[in-house]
Amino acid sequence: MSEKLEDLTVTYTEDGIDTTKELDKVVLSKGSWTTIIFRYQDWNRAKGDYSPEKYTIRRYQKRNGEYRQQSKFNISSRAQAQSIIDALQKWLVDDPPAS
Repeated sequence: MSEKLEDLTVTYTEDGIDTTKELDKVVLSKGSWTTIIFRYQDWNRAKGDYSPEKYTIRRYQKRNGEYRQQSKFNISSRAQAQSIIDALQKWLVDDPPAS
């Protein structure tokens, strides 16, 4: 658990290897409930290489001065990420809300 927002990460190290390696992160919302999207790769022991990039959206609640993960949604591929982008693009740009 982390006390500071900038210390939140998905990097996980086991036996000296980053089995989950964070490539980037973007804070989507701040406050007592914080949402962050991470770009990362997983280590494939059998191949001795990292996976193609993946994405995860994590929600944290700050309680007693520490951030605790409350939920997550994993986006497993670039294709799935593009499908999410396409849906949001349609809703936000192509089909704006009625006034």
